[in-house]
Amino acid sequence: MSLPRIAVDAMGGDEGVRVMVEGAALARRRHDRFKFLLVGDEPLIRQALEKHPNLRGASEILHAEDVVSGDEKPTQALRRAKTTSMGMAINAVKAGDAGAAVSGGNTGALMAMAKLALRTMPGIDRPALAALMPTLGDDDVVMLDLGANTDCDARNLVQFAIMGAAYSRIVTGREAPRVRLLNIGTEENKGTEQLQEAAARLREAKGLSLAFDGFVEANGLSRGDVDVVVTDGFSGNIALKAVEGTARFVADLLRRSFQSSLRSKFGFLVSRPATELLRGHLDPNNHNGAVFLGLNGVVVKSHGSATALGVANAVAVTARMLEAEITQRITADLAELGEERLRDRGNGSAASTDGKAA
Repeated sequence: MSLPRIAVDAMGGDEGVRVMVEGAALARRRHDRFKFLLVGDEPLIRQALEKHPNLRGASEILHAEDVVSGDEKPTQALRRAKTTSMGMAINAVKAGDAGAAVSGGNTGALMAMAKLALRTMPGIDRPALAALMPTLGDDDVVMLDLGANTDCDARNLVQFAIMGAAYSRIVTGREAPRVRLLNIGTEENKGTEQLQEAAARLREAKGLSLAFDGFVEANGLSRGDVDVVVTDGFSGNIALKAVEGTARFVADLLRRSFQSSLRSKFGFLVSRPATELLRGHLDPNNHNGAVFLGLNGVVVKSHGSATALGVANAVAVTARMLEAEITQRITADLAELGEERLRDRGNGSAASTDGKAA
């Protein structure tokens, strides 16, 4: 079976070409049916490929003169989309030269370019940024939106639930993923008007491949009893940063504790297998790869600070989305619900998209 190739923004990420190419090479060992389009400074990419013959034979290079900087405003980046490695990688998806694009660059610029070039799918008002977070259960939890839309209405949240459930089915294999809305309490009367309205619509919806299970508080994100957590991008981004910060705090606290005395150092040697397991579970590189769901094409965001392993995981997420045909799954779920069921009650209109992402 011939699969569409993956366009990699080789200039994205804090470490640039070396790490992006090494990550793509690691990913291809797990997904050797895929080919790659490496976009960026051609001489630098060719130099990096010398160490990775397995990737070199499966890749083409598309030279790009410019790079989107980390602090560049999305509006500025959009004007240079045709000459930057990020913009050219996304345009390769638009032109059909690639099935998906991966970048570790500026999130806001990536979102703006992807939405302008690929447009949203029929039945979707706004794309959402979704990522996997570790839990105490057997599977990771899908959480969205994580920063693409700071203000969302009930219609947006219902669409996010449908897209998140489609993603979760690919990751967990569950036929009906457990979906909850992030809220300040689990009681049915808690939360904003938008949350209450979204919950009502999801309870009433029939035929969807998901199991709506009410609300979840932030302290329940990692328990493992929910598969998809839906929220607006403002709250989602804050929750994500809090979880990542807590993970770093725990890891640093353990490191400091084990270095405090000779007895502690001995204790570290005894407990090292367990602490290594904990560190691996909390390492964001092992959960790297946030997907922009709802576009006419697959776009994945890698952490800018990701290691080669982290980039490999982001590319692996991209490959899984293409193999599982995520766009077609979302389309089928929207058709099952029916557009009339998504329409706003009354005369309210969707909040405007601000295009910002953290």
